[in-house]
This record gives sequence, structure tokens and C-alpha cells, in this order.
Amino acid sequence: MVVDKKYKIATLASHSALQILKGAQQEGFETVAVCIKGREQPYKQFKVADKIISIKDFDEFEGIQEQLIKENAIIIPHASFIAYMGFERIEKLKVPYFGNKKILHWESDRSMERKWLKAAGLKLPKIFEKPEDIDRPVIIKFHGAGGGKGYFLAKNYKDFKKKIKLHAGKGYVIQEYILGVHMYAHYFHSPLTGETELMGFDKRYESNVDSLGRISARDQMALPQEQVDPSYVIVGNMPLVVRESYLPRFIRKGENVVKESKKIASPGLFGPFCLETIMTPEEDIITFEISARIVAGTNPYVNGSPYSWLRYNEPMSTGRRIAREIKLAIEKNNIDKVLS
Repeated sequence: MVVDKKYKIATLASHSALQILKGAQQEGFETVAVCIKGREQPYKQFKVADKIISIKDFDEFEGIQEQLIKENAIIIPHASFIAYMGFERIEKLKVPYFGNKKILHWESDRSMERKWLKAAGLKLPKIFEKPEDIDRPVIIKFHGAGGGKGYFLAKNYKDFKKKIKLHAGKGYVIQEYILGVHMYAHYFHSPLTGETELMGFDKRYESNVDSLGRISARDQMALPQEQVDPSYVIVGNMPLVVRESYLPRFIRKGENVVKESKKIASPGLFGPFCLETIMTPEEDIITFEISARIVAGTNPYVNGSPYSWLRYNEPMSTGRRIAREIKLAIEKNNIDKVLS
């Protein structure tokens, strides 16, 4: 691939686009935001997009590919991009894409994802193959990057049968519900240096499960059942700094996941990713999911996290770290290493 052209950084205007585009500008790139018509205002107001391409809906994305190629744009994926496009459409894109497209299939199917994480030596929650086998509280999760939409708890098979009726036709997994503190660990793996960097942590604020804790059990009993059934739609993210003694374990987990990814989808996972974990009262770290791209939990760190400050001594968001990797790849005449 020719590397003497002036590349631009492009992404879908959603999810973590503000951070991605800002980080690209910090590294000297011109930026392109692909916006659904009517949603352009944040990208104009915060001055992160040097160019905005508006489309009616996500079905039109392939129609602007040639325009992006002429702009010499590199697409940066995030959860909204993957959820709206689907991995099959993404695999067929012609525009240069930061990351390994092959890994998306493993992330989008929860049974394949589980094989990957288990092979990497991570502790995982129990999965129930049949609803009839439910013998403890479980959480039902649907395939794909949906931000927790539709997830629900079930205490037994009867409860499951009642609630699953609202989600007919969706692929799902029945996962043991683990009590503990949710910790979402952000990483960045560089194919140029071979190092897996720990970028930060966050906690998610979910509606309405987090707000239910503010209502006493007595008052919950007085409310209609549909109002007190917990739901898990992510509405925001909160920064988190974990105990320093936990860091070696989290770093090893990230490294092991990358190492295993090279076996299942060469050249493996690179760029940003997130391990979604729960710390139990016994201090076990249970990993229940991986996000194989930038996560919205990095958005509190537009100016860098405590961990990126320790390493870089300058503002280094995950969005900027992506742009830095692309810039280094261009300088080293190694752009093929970071694109697919």
C-alpha cells in the first residue's frame, strides 16, 4: 500500500467519535465524520470534524465508500459502527479499516467469544446450554454490540420463559449472574511494538438497574412490576482507578487474550479492546465479555487516564493512541500492519 499520501481519519459520528476525531487532530490528521442527517451538531460544536459527510441512514454507508477512498480516509471502528453495520458488511468494505476484521466474528458470537477467552486462561461465568437447567440467578444477553439493550435477569426457568417472549427470534446466551464490582479494563495492543498497554478502567451506569438501588425494598414492592424489573441499557460511564495490587493480574489477562487471538484470527487482535470483568468479594476476577475495539468507557479520559499519564507524560486518550499508532506505522512504512 502506498504510504506517501496524506491520510485522513474517519469514523461514524456516534459512540466514541468525539474522542477518536479529537485524538486524530492532536496527532496532525485531518478528520472526517460520517453523520446521520440531523446529528451533526456535536461534531460541529466541538470542532473535531474537518469534514462532515451526511447520510440518510446506515444503509447508505457503502454508497460513500468511493468518496472516503478519494479522501484517503482510514475508518476507525467502534461499537455503534459494528452494531449498525454487522461484521459481514464490514468484512466487505473496501475503505481502509483500522484493526483486524477477522476478529469481529469471534466477538459477535458469544459462544465463539467464550472459547477464545477460555483458551486464554480467563475465569468465566457458568453458561447454561438449556433454559430448563437454570438453577441460580442468570442474566440473558443477546448477541452483538447492543449496549446492554434487552438484557434481563431470570431467577428460574419459569421466569425465563415469561421474559424471553418479548425477544422472539434473537440469539442469546444464558449466563450465571455474578455478584461483585464491575470493572471494565481498557487496553491497546500495538502490532508495531508487540506490547499490550493498560489504558484505564471504567464503570458503567445502567438504566434502570443502577437507579433501583435508590429505592427501598418497601417502595419497590409498591411499584408496578414492569417498573422494578432491572434493565441494563448503558447510559453513561464513570472513571475508575483500581487497587494497584490488582494491576499485574489485569495486565496478564490482556496479554493472554492477545496471544490467543493470534491463533484464532491471524494476525490477531490489535488496537484498542476491553475486558469486561467482575471482581468478587473473594477477589477473583471473572471475565464475562470482550469488546474487540474502542469502548465508550474510554470517553471519560479524553485528556488521558491516570495510567496513560504515567506512561506518556502527555494527554493520551485511547482515540489519540489509535492515531499515534497509525502515524508511527506511516513513518515506519508499515501501514499494512495496522489496516485490513
